[in-house]
Amino acid sequence: MDNTATLTPPVEKTVYYILFAISFSHLLNDMMQSLMPAIYPIIKNSFHLNFSQIGFITLVFQLSASILQPFVGLYTDKRSQPYSLAIGMFFTLAGLLLLSQSATYPLILVSVMLVGIGSSIFHPESSRVAYLASGGRRGLAQSIFQLGGNAGSALGPLLAAWIIVPSGQKSISWFGIAAALAIIILFRVGGWYKGHILTKVKAVSNKGEGHPTFSNKKVVFSMFILLLLIFSKFVYLSSMSSYYTFYLIGKFHLSIQHAQYSLFAFLAAVAVGTVIGGHLGDKFGRKYIIWISILGAAPFTLLLPYANLPCTIALTVAIGLIISSAFSAILVFGQELIPGKVGLVAGLFFGLAFGMGGLGSALLGKLADSTSISYVFKVCSFLPLIGIFTGFLPNIEGKKK
Repeated sequence: MDNTATLTPPVEKTVYYILFAISFSHLLNDMMQSLMPAIYPIIKNSFHLNFSQIGFITLVFQLSASILQPFVGLYTDKRSQPYSLAIGMFFTLAGLLLLSQSATYPLILVSVMLVGIGSSIFHPESSRVAYLASGGRRGLAQSIFQLGGNAGSALGPLLAAWIIVPSGQKSISWFGIAAALAIIILFRVGGWYKGHILTKVKAVSNKGEGHPTFSNKKVVFSMFILLLLIFSKFVYLSSMSSYYTFYLIGKFHLSIQHAQYSLFAFLAAVAVGTVIGGHLGDKFGRKYIIWISILGAAPFTLLLPYANLPCTIALTVAIGLIISSAFSAILVFGQELIPGKVGLVAGLFFGLAFGMGGLGSALLGKLADSTSISYVFKVCSFLPLIGIFTGFLPNIEGKKK
């Protein structure tokens, strides 16, 4: 599509029906993604896998969901692809159907890779749609978008407990219905996207909207700090999503289903915290929300390895609420640091989030095999302390005034 074309006027008000459509699609996408770690206990037993092999599944999945994202974002910053969202969802559909029939470990790896590729295409462009439909309320728009993803991540383990645990691996194919529904919605969103993206991006570029006056050196340093904070946040979240059920089963002797319910409680708290963080970032400043979110989770993470079962569940809910509030603020902060590169920043941050989560999961799996799951949670409890580096970020809101 030619980026010199002029279509409809840019969006001046928040377009909630588009935000909720893309958020619901995000819910479906991340619900299907979250089936991967949710079924780990099942495939571990069925295929006689060790924790290193479980970690490698996560690595393959999250690397395939991360490596392409910055390139997708960079390409679509220059040449929009409104219907790429629906096309990406076809990869997810294919991956789910193959996963339901996979009889070998290599086929499982291919299946999760296809689901990851679909996610890699989905996130940069859908984040751009949220940006365009924000009407200037970027933190809120990204939070609505992220709410869908986090809600889907929370639903995945719950649906796995209800459907996949009783019925087995083949029942994963039923989730193809969700992928088909997402494809229909994303084709409709693509029509709106096609009619609005070009002139909106052109208008933003002409106005220099959100253009900071920092030096290139300061921008690069600030981006490094943001990426470091994403590393802290998502490696910790990966430890929870991949190994929390094993931790509960091993330490407190919970059943698989009850462990899945506890994981759902944590991920539901993550979903709620995401919305709160985006709104507060718009209102009080993104730097402060980033600081409170990541560093503020540290007291709870440090206590977690020593808590009993009721306190463990309460602490994980608190951790989910606090630590999840940062991502929308981090993403919008980065987009305002580098104006006109909405897709690149979204792809870089989402890609790093998945990549770091996957690499962290693989390394933590190795560590768990050589030590124990409890030891892994003790090591990860120190990760939120990296939030102290938020103090090096510039006050971008003040700089723009």
